[in-house]
Amino acid sequence: MAGAARLARLGFGISAALLASSPARASQVPDAAPPGEAGTVTLAPAPAASPLPFGVQLSGYIQADGQVYDRSSEDEVDPSTGAPLNQTRYFIRRARLHLDIDHGRMAGSLELDANTVNGASAGVIDAEVSVRARARDDSGRPWGEATIGLLRTPWGYEVGQRDQDRLFLERSAVSRALFPGVFDLGVRLRGGWRFFDAQVALVNGDPLADRTFPVQDPNRAKDIVGRLGVFGARRRVAFAAGISGLTGTGFHRGTPETKDVLVWRDQNEDGIVQLSEIQVIPGSAATPSSNFHRFALGADARLAIALPRLGALAVFGEVMWAANLDRGLVPADPVATGRDLRERGFVAGLMQELGAHFAVGARFDQYNPDADASEQRAVAVVPIDASFRTWTATAAWRWRALDRIVFEYQHFTNALGRSPSGAPTTLGGDTVAVRGQLGW
Repeated sequence: MAGAARLARLGFGISAALLASSPARASQVPDAAPPGEAGTVTLAPAPAASPLPFGVQLSGYIQADGQVYDRSSEDEVDPSTGAPLNQTRYFIRRARLHLDIDHGRMAGSLELDANTVNGASAGVIDAEVSVRARARDDSGRPWGEATIGLLRTPWGYEVGQRDQDRLFLERSAVSRALFPGVFDLGVRLRGGWRFFDAQVALVNGDPLADRTFPVQDPNRAKDIVGRLGVFGARRRVAFAAGISGLTGTGFHRGTPETKDVLVWRDQNEDGIVQLSEIQVIPGSAATPSSNFHRFALGADARLAIALPRLGALAVFGEVMWAANLDRGLVPADPVATGRDLRERGFVAGLMQELGAHFAVGARFDQYNPDADASEQRAVAVVPIDASFRTWTATAAWRWRALDRIVFEYQHFTNALGRSPSGAPTTLGGDTVAVRGQLGW
């Protein structure tokens, strides 16, 4: 773990985040190698959590964002919801307090979040109780752990990455669509040995930011999700990779019965009721709620190299295949559409530190919520590409380990757009954002 220790202490969380699949947290890894040792980088370590009595540690961070430019913003409100369509604004993305409790064989964590993304709100996003086996090695990593509560979903790279460590402002579209909110209620088993890490969880399947039933469960069936990963480090190089899988049951909401409705449309606008202007809209019978199957497979890999004088260079990639799993962007309902919805997506990027105080990054992600999408054009039904594509460029200045200012530019395209005449078209969008982050 010596190589992992050196790379995990690099600034901006680049290498620490790449090793996030390792059960050993940064706080459990020994300090960076002493100055002067060949092939090492000695940037300032991440700040330790504030010591409190009774095995409790307190930490937290604030992320204050400014959306400086958004091409899609309008000085208008959504006619159906009343929500403002303007996104050029300043807001608190995250303000969080995190407690870690360690009582030896039993441990837990609690994290509270406050934000102004959709008005001022606050709540619990992480609450876990764990029972651990004895540690196997000097790193303090337990070889087995069982957890119950509101916990992080064991899936891939981006889902497992902490928000304060990520160089980019937010996760990619495919990650936000399939795993909105990251945290879900359930139980998790985790174990590791040497360079292996395995996790499996039984969860409700409706995470924090689910568009239909957030942190609730409309059916008795539970989702099974897990990940098997490998990781390692050798002086200047650290790597991690893994495969993930999910199988579960989604829920289609039924509809109540409706009665016949009599409607008058004053077609000639004379204010007089005429028989030709009266229509009957027939009622419909109730439809029952029903369940449907959903699943997903994923693979991720990342590599970090400590370059002399510059710092860490990191490259990463992740790919996902799923069916009927979208819960955040274009919610999947195969019962309503009459067919399964195949979802495909990937993300790839790189990050480079430029000394102790600067870093740059680039990322491309693509997400297709319906690989079999088609539409009627004239007399023919033709397949269409429903993919969302996003290019992201980021630059950051760091003062200390978690204290930073981040500038980000995004260019995205939406293949499901419509022109002013209603014809199908691909809409482009650009955003420029800035974030100030302070951690302790």
